[in-house]
Amino acid sequence: MKSKAINIDTEIMGGTPVFTGTRVPIQALFDYIETGETLDEFLENFPTVERRQVVEVLELARKTVSTEKFLNEDPA
Repeated sequence: MKSKAINIDTEIMGGTPVFTGTRVPIQALFDYIETGETLDEFLENFPTVERRQVVEVLELARKTVSTEKFLNEDPA
């Protein structure tokens, strides 16, 4: 699945997946969610990330974890 919201480039953050056009790691979004912070708080703290990018990343994550192939894989 290709996403316009995610950029992976070895020249940017050593290849860490980031929001396109930024140096903000995708993992930062999931860290915010994990600690109970809101989407608005995330966007306020990372103004270079656009709401549409966050929505696209979350939608991609939803699609990924809801596929039968993903659910049947052994996580070990």
